[in-house]
Amino acid sequence: MGANVRLFWVLASFFLLADIAYTIWNFIYFEQGFSTTVVGDVTSPVEWVGTIGLLLTAVLAGLIAFYLRRTHHGQGGELPEDIESANIDDGDAEQGFFSPWSWWPILLAGAAALLFLGIAVGFWISIIGVTIGVIVLVGWTYEYYRRYFGH
Repeated sequence: MGANVRLFWVLASFFLLADIAYTIWNFIYFEQGFSTTVVGDVTSPVEWVGTIGLLLTAVLAGLIAFYLRRTHHGQGGELPEDIESANIDDGDAEQGFFSPWSWWPILLAGAAALLFLGIAVGFWISIIGVTIGVIVLVGWTYEYYRRYFGH
């Protein structure tokens, strides 16, 4: 995670420098008389969309870097990605338990397809998709409480 923190700080500084260069470039362009940016009735020396967009991109990269740094310090130990002697298998986390014979995920995908088809074609199809989706989610949740696996 330390590499990610450094990467995002580099990105934040790059976008901040790009924003400063972009703003200076706009001022130079305005002084030469080529500016066409009009705010109201006044010609503005700054093109605000690009300037604010680059600034907010730098802020976003800085926020991600700050969050990753705080998370890295809060976890207490080093991740396998940060240890040079770690093996690839050290980073494998438990993904959970999934039934290889379950048909519920396929039915849920069909319900989601009906939902999105209804959004595109007609709202009444979405109602059918949501209804089937709720039934399938309940079935998938309680899959192990019936038949061979009932408690």
